[in-house]
Amino acid sequence: MAIDQHGDAVLQGVSIRSLPKVSLHDHLDGAVRPATILELADDAGVEVPESDAAALADWFAERSDSGSLVEYLKTFDLTTSVMQTREGLTRVAREFVEDLAADGVVYGEVRWAPEQHLGGGLSLDEVVEAVQDGIEEGEDAVGDAGGDIRVGQLITAMRHTDRSLEIAELAVRWRRRGAVGFDIAGPEDGFPPSRHRAAFDYLASEFFPVTVHAGEAAGLASIRSALIDGRALRLGHGVRLASDLEVVSREGEEVFVQFGDLARWVRDREIPLELSPSSNLQTGAIEAWGNAMEDHPFDLLYQLGFAVTVNVDNRTMSRTSLTRELALLAETFEYDLDDLEVFQLNAAAGAFLAVEEREELIEVIGEGFDR
Repeated sequence: MAIDQHGDAVLQGVSIRSLPKVSLHDHLDGAVRPATILELADDAGVEVPESDAAALADWFAERSDSGSLVEYLKTFDLTTSVMQTREGLTRVAREFVEDLAADGVVYGEVRWAPEQHLGGGLSLDEVVEAVQDGIEEGEDAVGDAGGDIRVGQLITAMRHTDRSLEIAELAVRWRRRGAVGFDIAGPEDGFPPSRHRAAFDYLASEFFPVTVHAGEAAGLASIRSALIDGRALRLGHGVRLASDLEVVSREGEEVFVQFGDLARWVRDREIPLELSPSSNLQTGAIEAWGNAMEDHPFDLLYQLGFAVTVNVDNRTMSRTSLTRELALLAETFEYDLDDLEVFQLNAAAGAFLAVEEREELIEVIGEGFDR
């Protein structure tokens, strides 16, 4: 791994940033530019802990590196506070798309919870419309600059509140107008997907795609509930699924593993895992295995044939990008370009798109890596 004169990670002579990428797990309120937070906070009269963008970026990184998902989530109080107006939401969404494109992303899904953005008097439909306007402005700006990107909304309900059915109905209402899927997020432990069974039943009846945060701050029971109660087509993080794998012996570099029924089901059904390496370290999601990147079970899951994907989770809180996450993994586990291509193909195959569109996306990735 090398760093070129522009600060880009270079693998086998290729800039990782230049490669076509797919981003599946990326939170809108976790990707606000610090400079934008300061400007919007000034307009809204919101108090901020730092007065310049660089210092604010440091503040987010330090506060997020707590080893606790609950503490990690507290940093979102600031970002959501500046996303309560139509103008603020549209700007943040537009910049979100532009930042993805600058990182080489050709298809992204942005997840966010409309119920957290009603403080300025907007309705649920109005906040979704504002975000969609920003997404389309961002896509147009990228196109005008000679690029190409598509971004879909993952309408998200908060798992510790009681509005999930209402949010599910909102998501279905906006299908074909920008919404491509549904998610639940927030504090995982103590708030299983089974609490939202009515919402998931409704979504299933409407054939609307679902991904569920599971296996990040809670264990196998949470993942099981995501699959059974949520009918999840993907697992948001899902990293603790590795606890259903038992290493029974090692012979040289070969590792023999016994699968639990849950792990085998996820692997054999090719259910994508939306892994976010840096975030998983910050929130303590991998504490059962260690506290360094080399301890992350990502490589074990990959080598065993799970449909692993690489994601940022929250770019501002983790001070990261998809390029950086891929570079960290390549450096830690000695991956090459073929490995990075597999991760993008897994993500493309798991995207909440029609099969024809997924096939086109797979072609774009293949051509980009071939070049």
